[in-house]
Amino acid sequence: MPAQPELARKLGLFDATMLVMGGIVGAGIFINPYVVAQRLHTPALILGAWAAGGVIALLGAFIYAELAVRLPRVGGQYAYIREAYNPLLAFLYGWVLLLVIQTGGMAAVTVTFSRYFLDLTGWKLPESGIAVLTIAILTLVNCLGVRTGSTVQNALMVTKIAAIVVLVAGGLWFVSSSAAHWLPLTDQPVSAGLLSDFGAAMVPVLFAIAGWQTANFAAGELKHPKKDLPRGLLLGVIGVVILYMAVNFVCLRTLGPEALAATKTPATAVMKMAFGDKGVKLIACGIAVSTLGFLSQSILTAPRVYYAMAEDGVFFRAVGRVNATTRVPIVAIMLQSIWTMVILLTGKYEQILNYVVCMDWIFFGISASCLFVFRRRGTGETNMMMPGHPWTTTLFCFICVFIVGNTVMRYPANTLIGIAILASGVPVFYLWARKAEAA
Repeated sequence: MPAQPELARKLGLFDATMLVMGGIVGAGIFINPYVVAQRLHTPALILGAWAAGGVIALLGAFIYAELAVRLPRVGGQYAYIREAYNPLLAFLYGWVLLLVIQTGGMAAVTVTFSRYFLDLTGWKLPESGIAVLTIAILTLVNCLGVRTGSTVQNALMVTKIAAIVVLVAGGLWFVSSSAAHWLPLTDQPVSAGLLSDFGAAMVPVLFAIAGWQTANFAAGELKHPKKDLPRGLLLGVIGVVILYMAVNFVCLRTLGPEALAATKTPATAVMKMAFGDKGVKLIACGIAVSTLGFLSQSILTAPRVYYAMAEDGVFFRAVGRVNATTRVPIVAIMLQSIWTMVILLTGKYEQILNYVVCMDWIFFGISASCLFVFRRRGTGETNMMMPGHPWTTTLFCFICVFIVGNTVMRYPANTLIGIAILASGVPVFYLWARKAEAA
């Protein structure tokens, strides 16, 4: 019987870094600053929320860097949870990744791309049609091979960085006066109410800054995963934090907190003040490219989780097949894209954002806790250690619990949808496990 084709190891450090950045930077940084400004009302609090998001992302990056070195396997979080705990919990992660987390975020970003694309072209076409066509094209690109998909993703990520640099430079050097007043630091006494508002503001921040973990899904296609993946995680997250803080500083300096909260397109408003109508067109192109880059990265990385599930016998067998020519899991890629199309045709952006954040951070906390298990067992050899462990890892886990709890309290209906989908995976797992035993 001929050997089954395996995933091709063709990616290096630059690819890993671009995957990390590409998994984070979508449309959120160009739009979500206004949502944060609606929930917090002083420049210090607004920047503080984004800085807190950056610190959380860096903690996560260090944790995932050590996990990547200890267990450099395809599937990333899925593999960590499976090895540290049990196959059921790992399956539930893959289940909600497919049905909620990855596809929900992709659907929201695809709708954003469609809106900007139609504004730029002036075409009178339905948003949903453009969204479906976009996903179909990027799916085809990633089915051609991991090298082809990564090259497209790298080009889009570099273009995103250029767009953000132009936005920041325009706000700093072409808008002469500052609209922000940096004192007072808060507009209300320090209290439980302020903490709740800060937590609510963290929802759009974390939606915009999460995604570093998706590069770990593709560990099986990196040439040197133990070396390049942890470096890529740290370089990528640090780069994104710098870019995000710069964008928010410029938005506050140019617009001020009140005007920032009043506009749903803050990046466009800044570019209009800096460069006029040409700036509006330029940033619209930048946002469109940014969303394309996020989608390309998502289609490249996340299907490797469903592939790993199928390899374990807890998902459709066809999803675990690698094409002999392109060396990618084509069925897994297509499955994710089809479900994304279903979500974007039936869901709303705000609902998707809220239950994606809840589900995402449940499994961030579970995955981070795997580090305690791996260290106790002595799993894998590593020269990449989480600084300050166990205190910093514990802090990250508590942050995840707070984020999930706050999201459930403020958006109970939407988060319950995600939890119901999570619970629905339990009987599905046992059906697959029984089928695998019978085979």
